[in-house]
Amino acid sequence: MKNLYFLALVFLSYSIHGQDDLFVSSYNWDKTPEYKLPVNNEEPMMALKEKYVTEFAYSNDNAFTEHYLEHKALWLNSNDKIEAYNKIYLPYSANSVLLVSKARVITKDSKIIELDESKILTAQDEETGKHYKYFAFEGVEKGSVIEYFYIEKKNPSYSGIAFRLQSDFDKKNIDFDVYSPSNLVFQFKSYNGLPEVVQDTLSKDRLHWNLNLKNLEGLQKEEQAPYAASRGYLIYKLDKNLKTNKSDLSSYGKVAQNIYNYYYTEPSKKANSLIQQFATSSAKNNDDLETQIRSIDNKIKSGFILSEFGDENLTNLEEILEKKVASSSGMIKLYVALLRHLQITHEIVITSDRQVLKFDKDFEAHNFLKDFLIYFPDLKTYLSPTDMQSRYGYPPAFLTDNYGLFIKEVSVGSFKSAIGKVKYIEPLSADKTIDKMVLDVQFDQEDLTYNLIKLQRSFSGYYAMPFHPYMDQIIGDNRNEMMEGLAKTMNENIEVKKMELVNENPDLFGIKPIQFIVDLKSDAFVEKAGRKYLFKLGELIGPQIEMYQDKKRVLPLENEHTRSYYRTLNITLPKGYRVVNLDELNIENKYDENGEELFSFISFYELKDNVLSITADEHYRTNIVVPSIFEEFRKVINTAADFNKITLILEPEG
Repeated sequence: MKNLYFLALVFLSYSIHGQDDLFVSSYNWDKTPEYKLPVNNEEPMMALKEKYVTEFAYSNDNAFTEHYLEHKALWLNSNDKIEAYNKIYLPYSANSVLLVSKARVITKDSKIIELDESKILTAQDEETGKHYKYFAFEGVEKGSVIEYFYIEKKNPSYSGIAFRLQSDFDKKNIDFDVYSPSNLVFQFKSYNGLPEVVQDTLSKDRLHWNLNLKNLEGLQKEEQAPYAASRGYLIYKLDKNLKTNKSDLSSYGKVAQNIYNYYYTEPSKKANSLIQQFATSSAKNNDDLETQIRSIDNKIKSGFILSEFGDENLTNLEEILEKKVASSSGMIKLYVALLRHLQITHEIVITSDRQVLKFDKDFEAHNFLKDFLIYFPDLKTYLSPTDMQSRYGYPPAFLTDNYGLFIKEVSVGSFKSAIGKVKYIEPLSADKTIDKMVLDVQFDQEDLTYNLIKLQRSFSGYYAMPFHPYMDQIIGDNRNEMMEGLAKTMNENIEVKKMELVNENPDLFGIKPIQFIVDLKSDAFVEKAGRKYLFKLGELIGPQIEMYQDKKRVLPLENEHTRSYYRTLNITLPKGYRVVNLDELNIENKYDENGEELFSFISFYELKDNVLSITADEHYRTNIVVPSIFEEFRKVINTAADFNKITLILEPEG
């Protein structure tokens, strides 16, 4: 898709100066650096200097180029960090040229050891076949500094670049610079507390923007935090060409039109015939809208191969429909062609993974446009055309609860075009992803330490998606192992007596939950203690996550999707025995915000005759838990773990 976003260089042609005038051309490091090494510092590492320069310019033959400089001096104070940084990888691709590369080690005694050319090595990734270059540092001891810089000339990228400055260690003396010809104006925006980039008003022959930081505190990783999206970073993009009076050069309006022109072309006569055949075999005329979409999605995901390569044939509809192989772009073309043939209203959506980059609805930059969805406005549902593991109605969850660019086809008379609008991608509600468990438990009258248990467990939504669509492929011993493994999540020490599956048809995913029914026997849940019996009721629901947090939470916690758990435990008590600690079963821990319950764990019981019925339900109705309510979330999570520890005491009556 890169070509769709790349602005035509004809709009930019405006010769300013030659390549000899570049800032990076004369750049070098100090021959005798005077870095102030940390004293009595127990941190494993620190950056003493980081300098980044991106310089756009026209060459003497008027070609538009980008030069990138990176210069770092890293103080390493642990063996782990020395091992982690004994190789520094360098840019190496067909689209770039490495102009300068230097590296050296500065010992804690200020001895300088420069790496010669023999220490710049080339290797090949055995899996991908790609080559790469790296500095191989030697003689690095605790308290040493490794320093390197390189200058790369490459094809320009300017429609939206995310530049991450914050890491998990402290940094000092950070410089970020962008230079451009005086007619090309860039825009910048900083995120997560990073200061804004400022323009150097004293620069005369070119435009210059800079961000200088004396200190940048490291950001530590936390459990389930979107670390990449939480670090301090900035984004820059080309906004105006003063020479041609063109503005909004990175606008989403142009993107919407380019996307439309690429994906909504009229198929050839042969392709139309193949589309007709495929649509007829996938969806029936009397099917409702949702059934048609689900049928098409299931047939493509189960019958086509998504190729990682970008061969032109993999975007050709005739080739795709005949050979059942497509690239990502080809797969999107296939969905669009079928949906248009069936006259199903839809919109293409482009968004980002919120773990990595939150889509900014107020700053138009192409680096947010990473992942494709298809939206059905009549149903308010989505599908992913390029994630072959997902299914209709359940797009990759980290692409939801985020903003995205919605591209809608519009018609004016016979003229068709597209408009783009940034909108919120609603996450699925918790009732769309359910783990439901019903347990009927009896005690063996001959030996009360044994239980006879019927487990009925069903999964829907994201919990079922990893296996339900593939149940026709999970057969024989693999199926038995899967069902037995599910039962043994309660405890390894169980004996499976009987197993049954309900709603196993893959086509029922998203329509009915798949249900596992297992009869089993176990002595893992009861212990004899004199005349009493200790019944480990909580362990029947299986191990539960317990969250610990020694320090105050800094980063938000993000779940992949909302979800609900429903658990019903029907315990037939042995004759002549009663439970003495029933009150432990009454638990309520929940958090409400603005009248809406966000997360909760509630359990209670009912005793009728000798049957003890226990309900334990758990709900997580929001994905993003900000630090201010993290403790409330943690309490609910840990309440489920507390229930898991409940042991009922059974003693003889009378």
